[in-house]
Amino acid sequence: MPRGEASGSTFAGAGEAGAGGSHAVARTALLLPALSSISAAAEMAPLAARLEPWLHCTTADWPGFGDRPRGRPSLTPDALRDFLDELIGTSVVPPAVGIAAGHAATYLVHAARRRPERFERLVLIAPTWRGPLPTVLGEARRPLFARIRRAIELPVLGPTLYRLNVNRRMIGRMMRAHVYADPARVTDALVAEKLHVAGQPDARFGTAAFVTGGLDPAASREAFLDLFTGSLPPVLMLRPAQAPRRSAAEMDALAATGRVTTTMVPGALAPHEEHPDEVAAAIGSFLGRSA
Repeated sequence: MPRGEASGSTFAGAGEAGAGGSHAVARTALLLPALSSISAAAEMAPLAARLEPWLHCTTADWPGFGDRPRGRPSLTPDALRDFLDELIGTSVVPPAVGIAAGHAATYLVHAARRRPERFERLVLIAPTWRGPLPTVLGEARRPLFARIRRAIELPVLGPTLYRLNVNRRMIGRMMRAHVYADPARVTDALVAEKLHVAGQPDARFGTAAFVTGGLDPAASREAFLDLFTGSLPPVLMLRPAQAPRRSAAEMDALAATGRVTTTMVPGALAPHEEHPDEVAAAIGSFLGRSA
């Protein structure tokens, strides 16, 4: 297990073919969950279940995130890049399909630029590069965001601040506002699942780093778009129809470059959770298969 990995899952069952029990070598896929207080590798399971007939899917939690106790790993962009490089080196059979959501999508592109021989295709689900506070309040307040992060990391004050901002009511509101497009899908049971993820020991460290922009994989829109120049495998961006305005603007800027194939899917920032059938179908079409 790569250093810093909280948990991982392999969704086997791909590669079975035809009558007589013969087997073909399955294409492999690495599925990376988003970075957020409520994200975990398990969120990729519905999508993986729909891809399994023809893809051997593996997923893993990022250091500092997930649905198990996390400890306090190094939480910097460089540390996450190192983690992903190690994960790719140990868990990916090249050439693989890389599938990632949110910030993880931009980290995946970084990794594919460093090791293009490992991937045949990339699928970016609602890709983002900027954390919630910089997105909402602007880049000029980065010093303030750093102070907020340090406050949440403090031994006594930090847990209190975290509980005030990450609780059942706030998680439900966040999911209805921009994670799911249909508020009716945000059931009490779903909120309870997400609260379990957000309530893991030491969860505040990953959340504080992500929300304040401390894990942003690009420094600007220009830097984000520049990642898609040069040597990359073919890239599909899945652009949710009801993505929040500011996040949608970044995705539309990428689409406008013509450097990626763009497909509209239903949903908001988590279409792979809310609409896994449609997302799997779009991936299947991109890979030349019927999902």
